[in-house]
Amino acid sequence: MLSSAQFLHKNKALSYPHFRYYLLMRFAIIMAVSMQATIISYYVYQLTHDKLALGMIGLWEVIPALGFSLFSGHFVDLREKKMLMIQCFVGYILLSVVFVVLAWPGIGQVLAVSRIVWLIYAGIFVGGALRAFFSPSSFSLMGMLVPKELYPNATTWSSGAWQAGAVFGPLLGGFMIAIFGFQFSLSSIILFQLAGLVALFCIPRQPILNKNREPILKSLGEGLRFVFRTQIILAALSLDMFAVLFGGAVALLPVFADDILKIGEVGYGWLRAAPGIGSIIALAFLSFFPLKNNPGAWLMYSIAAFGVTTIVFGFCGYFGSEHVFTVAGFGVSYGFIIAFFMLLAGGMFDAVSVVIRGTILQVYTPDSMRGRVAAVNTMFISSSNELGAMESGLTARWMGTVPAVVFGGCMTLLVVGVTWVAAPALRVMNLQKDNKSN
Repeated sequence: MLSSAQFLHKNKALSYPHFRYYLLMRFAIIMAVSMQATIISYYVYQLTHDKLALGMIGLWEVIPALGFSLFSGHFVDLREKKMLMIQCFVGYILLSVVFVVLAWPGIGQVLAVSRIVWLIYAGIFVGGALRAFFSPSSFSLMGMLVPKELYPNATTWSSGAWQAGAVFGPLLGGFMIAIFGFQFSLSSIILFQLAGLVALFCIPRQPILNKNREPILKSLGEGLRFVFRTQIILAALSLDMFAVLFGGAVALLPVFADDILKIGEVGYGWLRAAPGIGSIIALAFLSFFPLKNNPGAWLMYSIAAFGVTTIVFGFCGYFGSEHVFTVAGFGVSYGFIIAFFMLLAGGMFDAVSVVIRGTILQVYTPDSMRGRVAAVNTMFISSSNELGAMESGLTARWMGTVPAVVFGGCMTLLVVGVTWVAAPALRVMNLQKDNKSN
């Protein structure tokens, strides 16, 4: 049995109180955002019953994330991180109010369905712009709250807070839709956003490390050149972007829940939460047994395994939707069991890649460039998740839902194979040695 002293010895980042407030803030905002995404996705599908509409959600989020990210990195490096994040929180809260209004039961008598959907897309666009500033600010702030030698442990816990929010947000969102409907469910998100804002207020303002106010285009160019010159960072970001671009099946979960597995809102919530549950399991393991040897190779192994779970998940509909037993009033089928555990396993493998990639960024990025490098990272992540949602919607309409998911998983395996050959530095890197040298 591990004592509390042994636990803290293995997780020294938790001994810093401001870092603990950071974890609480991160959990609250990710829970709110993921819960909102879950509810909005299901709401849009209920309004349209169009698979492409789900892909459009990803498109309208990725456009501002890509368009603003490079510029946001420049401003993040020049400004105090806490105040910039507070401004983003206020924007998220105001956006939540807009979504509550759009989910008002009588809104259909005032606006046409197409107008409601396009207003939702506009709100998602604003959320993507906020994310372009919030993500690099959060990344930069974490690097200031713990010593550099604790970055691997801090990254594990930061990813754990993220994944915990990603679990409870969709799960709670599915239950809230089933019990209270869309409007009340979206209203409750504001409470979590306020909780995250309170935690952020408990963190003191941090010094501005880069005070060199160089021209914005020169600043942006330096950030891009650094990423593209550093093979390990570029390979890690590219691997994640293209693998998740093709292997993301989450965007099509409303289709699986309603049309293939026929499990309704509660089952949909469980499926949305499954990757996060798997991530928490993996992150709990990594907090005690960190990957010290060949992390680059493990990064590629984990993403390849993610691709395999995506392929198996795609076939879950062939296992049947007929309920074979009931748990707490919810009918469970063989197809649902296969889908849930494949998404859970995929979340475990994805968590390993997230921790390794996050540690690579923290270790190899100079303090004065954290905002710009994190902004480039946001561009890659946004490209993989949101463009992946668009890719899933288009291929599902073109070739069918199940073939689209299986095709995406196969492409993920292909991307890993290409990266293995093209990026030898990633395979042989040593994070501990490189951390000391930096």
